[in-house]
Amino acid sequence: MIGAATACFLARDHGLAVQVLERDPLYRRASSALSASSIRQQFTTPVNIALSQASLEFLRRVGDELEVAGERPALGLVEAGYLYLADAAHAAQLSANQALQRAHGANIELLDPLALRARWPWLDTRGIDLGAWGASGEGWFDGPALHAAFRRKAIDCGARFVHAEACTIESRAGRALAVIDELGTRHVGERFVLAAGAWTRPLAAQLGFVLPVQARKRDVFVLSSPATLPGCPLLIDPSGVWLRPEGRCFLAGAPPRGDDADEPPLDAIDHALFDDVIWPTLAARIPAFEALRVQGAWAGYYEMNLFDHNGVVGALPGCDNVFIACGFSGHGMQHAPAVGRALAARIAGGTPSMDLAALAPERILRNAPLTERNVI
Repeated sequence: MIGAATACFLARDHGLAVQVLERDPLYRRASSALSASSIRQQFTTPVNIALSQASLEFLRRVGDELEVAGERPALGLVEAGYLYLADAAHAAQLSANQALQRAHGANIELLDPLALRARWPWLDTRGIDLGAWGASGEGWFDGPALHAAFRRKAIDCGARFVHAEACTIESRAGRALAVIDELGTRHVGERFVLAAGAWTRPLAAQLGFVLPVQARKRDVFVLSSPATLPGCPLLIDPSGVWLRPEGRCFLAGAPPRGDDADEPPLDAIDHALFDDVIWPTLAARIPAFEALRVQGAWAGYYEMNLFDHNGVVGALPGCDNVFIACGFSGHGMQHAPAVGRALAARIAGGTPSMDLAALAPERILRNAPLTERNVI
C-alpha cells in the first residue's frame, strides 16, 4: 500500500516516471492485503494523529482523488469509531491519551461505565472504569479496494508495475545507481524508495543502515453470531482482544502468544488463541456472543519497528537519493495516503503536505525513540 500510494502521487501530482518492483503481484503475503483495514485517531504521538486525520480526509473523497476513466472507487468507509476500554490500572493513562488527542483535534469522548451501557446496552462493563470512543473520524474500510485504486490510478498516470524481486542495490559514493532483480536485470533510477514492508531491512542493510524492522505474525478470525450489536465500534478490551463488524460477520484478534519470531509461517494459525483467550473474553464482555462460530481465519505480518513502534519515513542516512517508508507496526494501511503524498512531494523537491520529520530514520541513529504506546 505504501509503495502504491507513493508511486501514485509521484506520477499523478509530480509527473515523474515511476517504476514499482513487485515480487508478488497477487499480493498473497502482502501486509496490506492481509490487514484488517481500520483507521483511528487514538494514537499517543501527534504525528500519528495528524497522519490519520489527513488519510481520513483522503478516504472520504477517494472517488474524486482516484477516479480513472469515470470509474470511482468505493471503499465502504464505516465511521463507527474505536472504543478502548480501560480497567482501574489503566484508566488514568487512557484519560491522558484522550487529552492529547483532543488537543490535536481528534473527536474522542471519555465514557464512564454508565454511559458505556447507555450507548451499547449489549456491553458488559464489569471490571471497566473508563472507555475512550472516537465519536467521528475512526472506523474501517475496504483496504484491498484502496490498494487496487492507488495502483490503477498510478498506472493511468504512467507508472509501471514490474513483476520482479529487488535483490541487490548497486551503489557508489553515497548514491544508489540501480536495483538488480532475481534474474539479474538491472533497473536504473535517479531516486529510489524502499517500501518493502517487513522485508525492507535487508535492502537497507546493503546501504549501511541497520533497520530494526521485522515481520511479526498477527492472526485474524472471522466470526458469525446470531447476535446483533447495534452501533458496534471497533472494540479493544483491556486484555488486548479486539473485535469489529465486517458485513454480517465480525473480525477479531488478540496479542499473539510468543511474539519474538521473525517471519513465522502465515499458514500456522494459532486456533488455540481463539479457544483459550478470544472466545472467553468476548463471551464475558458481550454476553450475546456465547453463541459464536469461527467461519475462517487468516494471518498477516506487522512490519514491526522494534525500536519505537513508529514508521520510518524519509531520506536514508548516508545515501542521498534513497528514501525509506516502512516499519509502521500495524498502522501503515491507514496512514498510506498521507505518507505517500508527503513523501512523494519530498522526493520530487516540492513542499510536503505535512511534516514527517518526527519519523525520520536519523532518530534510530541518535537512539531517540518516538514511542507509540497505542499499538494493537
